[in-house]
Amino acid sequence: MVFRGDSLKWVAVALTILHPVDPLSANCHFRFVDDYKLYDFSLDTPVPLYPHGVQSEDGFYKVVGNKTVIWFQLCDGMIFNHDPPRCVDCSDCGGSSHCGMGCSALVAKNEGGYDVCTTIGHASSMDINIIDKNNPHIGVIVKMSSNGLKENCSLSVSVICDPNGVQGPYSLEKTGTCNYATVLKHPSGCAKIVHVSGRGWGWFATFLIIVLCLFGAYLLAGAVYRYYSLGVRGIDIIPNLDFWTGLPQQAQSVSASLLHKFRGSSEGHRTSYSPVNF
Repeated sequence: MVFRGDSLKWVAVALTILHPVDPLSANCHFRFVDDYKLYDFSLDTPVPLYPHGVQSEDGFYKVVGNKTVIWFQLCDGMIFNHDPPRCVDCSDCGGSSHCGMGCSALVAKNEGGYDVCTTIGHASSMDINIIDKNNPHIGVIVKMSSNGLKENCSLSVSVICDPNGVQGPYSLEKTGTCNYATVLKHPSGCAKIVHVSGRGWGWFATFLIIVLCLFGAYLLAGAVYRYYSLGVRGIDIIPNLDFWTGLPQQAQSVSASLLHKFRGSSEGHRTSYSPVNF
């Protein structure tokens, strides 16, 4: 069965209900409907060669630019088994003993000869959106943020679709006083097209679903009434049982009657012409 238009939105809702995920994992799932196609981005789903999806297997990504260093992780908090951040003021991201392990994005800037750290993102604040709505195949933007005492900061990571492997992160940019952006190419940035629609049922499918739902509600309400109010048991609990059991015979009779009329009309047309002798 093929869906189109607004029906695809209900497909997305149904997929979410049928495949529930924990709140943190849900931040890494994004679905986008465009041109009768449902694009499904599941950034933390395993892909060939990358069992953790877009997450760095080192526990973090690192990008450097303009005397600024940023560590970040997508879809989870950072873990440092080696090369941990060594900077001042890491109280809101793990403290001095576990700096970087209490957030998802951390920036270090050199001020007065010291590297001063600022939290710029938490996993719980992650938001995903499409990069180019006119070309959803490009990938998605993952944005995370942090509301600090002094200023609000954020990091936007453009996850570009690249089925050949991982490249980056690179091209660190600063777009505000404490807003940063970088680019990462990864196979997880490639969407899975769940449904493709050409000429679907459209309004007829919606009408049919409504009729079936109403019919089911009628049977259920009638059965409950007959069971509790009338004390009916067994197959007789079905409302108007005689009508439903006789329905096939009635349909057969109507079909035979219509067929008989059609044949009679055709024979009448054939016998209305007199033979012509040449």
